[in-house]
Amino acid sequence: MSMRRFERAMAMMRETDPRHRENGFDFLREHADAYVAQLAVEFGRESDLDLRCLLLELLAEARSPQALEILSAQLASDEEPLRFWAVRGLEMLDTRQARAVLEQAEADGQLV
Repeated sequence: MSMRRFERAMAMMRETDPRHRENGFDFLREHADAYVAQLAVEFGRESDLDLRCLLLELLAEARSPQALEILSAQLASDEEPLRFWAVRGLEMLDTRQARAVLEQAEADGQLV
């Protein structure tokens, strides 16, 4: 997949027009598995909670083991929407490692 398309979709997600934001998100959702590394970088850079949630949702949709570290780290987030997408992403990943992370988080009382 082209970096140019990724950058254009990210620019659309940052626009104020809801239709453009949705179009950018929809493109990335369809191709999330091809852009896991780029989505992870953007998630790390982003400070806007709403956009961080969308990026974490896209990482969850990718169902990639590359997202395991980010998803796992967000289980301890102070922000409930990030915790939600972290749990959902780990469930969607459905690997032995992802299940172990969820089991440990539950044992530690991180999951309600």
